[in-house]
Amino acid sequence: MGIIVAIGGYQKESKKARFIDTPIEIDKEIIRLTGKKKPNLLFLPTASSDSSSYIDMIKALYQEKLGANFDTLLLWEKEPSKKEIQEKLTWADIIYVGGGNTLKMMKKWRRIGIDKLLKKAHKENKVLCGVSAGSICWFEYGVSDSLQFYGEKESKYIRVKGLGILPGVHCPHYGSKLYDKGHRTKGMKAIMKRTKGKCLAIPDACAVLFDGSKIKVLSELKASLGYWDKNKWIMEKLKL
Repeated sequence: MGIIVAIGGYQKESKKARFIDTPIEIDKEIIRLTGKKKPNLLFLPTASSDSSSYIDMIKALYQEKLGANFDTLLLWEKEPSKKEIQEKLTWADIIYVGGGNTLKMMKKWRRIGIDKLLKKAHKENKVLCGVSAGSICWFEYGVSDSLQFYGEKESKYIRVKGLGILPGVHCPHYGSKLYDKGHRTKGMKAIMKRTKGKCLAIPDACAVLFDGSKIKVLSELKASLGYWDKNKWIMEKLKL
């Protein structure tokens, strides 16, 4: 079975701040997990509607800084054939899913059949990873701000169904000064009151690695990892 790295978020000082690669050590670890010096990385920017600027940022990080071979799977302007999709997924050692509108992304994937192909990829010893929407997607459910893309209030959060490769619910950007501001945490607790199982809340600049039955925390900042278990909120300090 493959490895999954769920990244809580990249650290930004404000919405106007440029993209900065705070979790560079996490990204280095993603490269290392392939066992290859120059692995093939396939970026899925579906949740951002295939944003060209987002693609350029991830390419700069992984190809120019970390030396990976880089390609993208674009779905919005023109849908590729199933053969093209399968060829790209087969080529990839790393499948990286970007952030954005989780609900829109999952609907697109299910309509095309990418959800089934990613589940298959997990069984082929690939490294699956992603940030925000790209970390939610691997779980059964995620705490999502997708309604904000349709003009809803900032404090409105919904439960979005993911691929279900990992059990439970996931909340990215936990405690983030930019992306949380208490709204996401409030939404997460409301969602968990009507959802069975546990919720894993991952801060920015932090990731959790799932390798079979092994779980490892990757972090570059001193932070707390939180989870909801049986109607009780529990915090744990990360072991750095």
